[in-house]
Amino acid sequence: MTQEQLGARVGLDRSRISQLERGMGDGASLAAWVAVGRALNRPLRIDLASDRPAAPIDAGHLAVQELLLRLARAAGRMRFVELPTRPSDPAQSSDVVARDERLRVIILQEAWNSIGDIGAAIRSSARKRADSEAASVLAGGDDGPYRVASCWVVRASARNRDLVGRYPEVFSAAFPGSSAAWVRALTAATAPPMDPGLVWCDVAATRLFAWRRGATPRSSLP
Repeated sequence: MTQEQLGARVGLDRSRISQLERGMGDGASLAAWVAVGRALNRPLRIDLASDRPAAPIDAGHLAVQELLLRLARAAGRMRFVELPTRPSDPAQSSDVVARDERLRVIILQEAWNSIGDIGAAIRSSARKRADSEAASVLAGGDDGPYRVASCWVVRASARNRDLVGRYPEVFSAAFPGSSAAWVRALTAATAPPMDPGLVWCDVAATRLFAWRRGATPRSSLP
C-alpha cells in the first residue's frame, strides 16, 4: 500500500502519512491513529504506563527479610540472605543468617509471610539447624564451634495468627525458647536463647513483638 493509498483510506495526505512512518506522529489525533491501525489490520492498543514497578510475588517475605537484615546490621552482626546451610543442596537455605562474633553465635532466622505445611516447615528448620551445627564445628577454629540458634519470624497476618492459635501445643513444643528473649536478641543484640523460638512481625514488617502462648496478637491487625 502506498502512502497515497493509505492516506486516502484514513483521510490524511501523503506527507502526514510519511511523518507517521518516520516517527513524527506527535500531535496526530487518537482518531487518526485508530483509523491507520484499522486500515493496516493492526488495531491500536493504548496502555497507561506507571513509573512504579510491580511488586514482586514474594513482597511480603522480602519485607520481613529486610527488617531482619536491618536489625542484624544495627546489632553489628554479619548478615547473609538465603544462605545455603548444605553446600550440596543450594535449595536448602536459611532466609536470614546473622553471625555474632562477640557472642560466637550463628542465628538462623526463617521469615514467614504465610505458613504452609507446618510439619514440613518444622522439619526443614531442624535440618537446617543440624547442618549449620555440623558446619560450625569445621569452621570454628581453635576457639571451638559457634553456637547455632534458630528462630521463626512470622508475619502476624490473620491467617498466620489463626494457625498458631489453632495448634498451640504443636508450636509450643517446636519453639520452646522464650519469645520475649528472642525479641531482645534480635533487636538489642543480646544472646539468643538456647532453644528455638517464634516471634511475631507486624503486618507492615516494621517491628518485632513477642508471641504470647495461648493468645493472638491483636496489636498486629492492619
